[in-house]
Amino acid sequence: MAKIIIHQKKITDKHAVMSLCPFGAIQDSEGGLEINAACKMCKICVRKGPEGAFEFVEEQVKQIDKDKWKGILVYVDHVEGEIHPVTFELIGKAREMAAKINHPVYALFIGSGIAGQAGELLHYGVDEVFVYDEPELKDFRIEPYAAAFEDFIENQHPSIALVGGTTIGRSLAPRVAARFRTGLTADCTILDVQENSDLDQIRPAFGGNIMAHIYTPNHRPQFATVRYKIFSAPERSDETAGLVTRCSISAEKLASKIEVLKVIKKEKVQTIEDAEVLVVAGRAIQKQEDLAMIEELAQALGGQVACTRPLIEAGWIDARKQVGLSGRTVKPKLIITCGVSGAIQFVAGMNNSDCIIAINQDKKASIFNVAHYGIVGDLYEVVPQLLEKIREGQMSVDHLKQAVNE
Repeated sequence: MAKIIIHQKKITDKHAVMSLCPFGAIQDSEGGLEINAACKMCKICVRKGPEGAFEFVEEQVKQIDKDKWKGILVYVDHVEGEIHPVTFELIGKAREMAAKINHPVYALFIGSGIAGQAGELLHYGVDEVFVYDEPELKDFRIEPYAAAFEDFIENQHPSIALVGGTTIGRSLAPRVAARFRTGLTADCTILDVQENSDLDQIRPAFGGNIMAHIYTPNHRPQFATVRYKIFSAPERSDETAGLVTRCSISAEKLASKIEVLKVIKKEKVQTIEDAEVLVVAGRAIQKQEDLAMIEELAQALGGQVACTRPLIEAGWIDARKQVGLSGRTVKPKLIITCGVSGAIQFVAGMNNSDCIIAINQDKKASIFNVAHYGIVGDLYEVVPQLLEKIREGQMSVDHLKQAVNE
């Protein structure tokens, strides 16, 4: 951390000194001049101010003892013991990183009546599952869940904590990270770990114009949230070698000012995250009626229609059908993009798909950088030709690849 110190006795003309800062960061107060939050650390005041009046000081950063923090933690996201699949995906990534730094993989399971399901996590390579199973944890409430999470970290000191980017995860992770005054990177698309256990967290930033590389070298644990379908879940093994550890916490710490009166379950609907085949409509769709052609192609392949943000903004498709960072993250077996340019926000939401086929008139479109197969052409000509080939017989992913090559 750096700061600018003002030596008040060396300032004779306050107004002249205040006018030096183009950001208005030098202000007059009862005790003299002070630097406010508008300071950009440009050091103009140091260079152009009265000699010796402003001093730039680089503070010594206190180094954390990283050897005291060991293990990669995965928070188990669940509803009444039914584990969300993002948990298994994070376990897979945690195992991959843990192998590089020789750390154990932990799972934190918080709830009520969940102890019987904890053993399932051991089939995915978790070294130890820590279970907080208390009546006060029956329904998700932020205070008791954060208290149990905090209690685990204080006892086990994991170096990294991974949380699914679900509604619960996005509520819980920042609350716990704040308690330890550590950083949290949301919606990471790439995770890796350095030999010194520093977590490399990469995610699109500034509207997707850059890929931000974030790391937290002097704070532990290192928190990151990851959306569903970003990583791949490991195969379930019949054998287990880990432990299930029951944890206890005082009832006082689980006290909450929130009382759950009733839980109304949402009706389950088919979502694009679960689709094995997606046909994505992009900006090149000229009018809403033309979506019928995209829908027909999706139905012929036994899939669903998805879209990019411009079509949502136009009000043509339900917002739940949007693919991308501001929509849903998907990983189907086959995805066909129709008139999609391939902006980084969109690509980050689908680039892990098994097979990507892109249709675009612009041969320089960014979508071709991630596509396995590319068709340069007008979607209004290409899609009808694909439909004609599909009608000729039973279509599969392999058949479609062959049709594209022809």
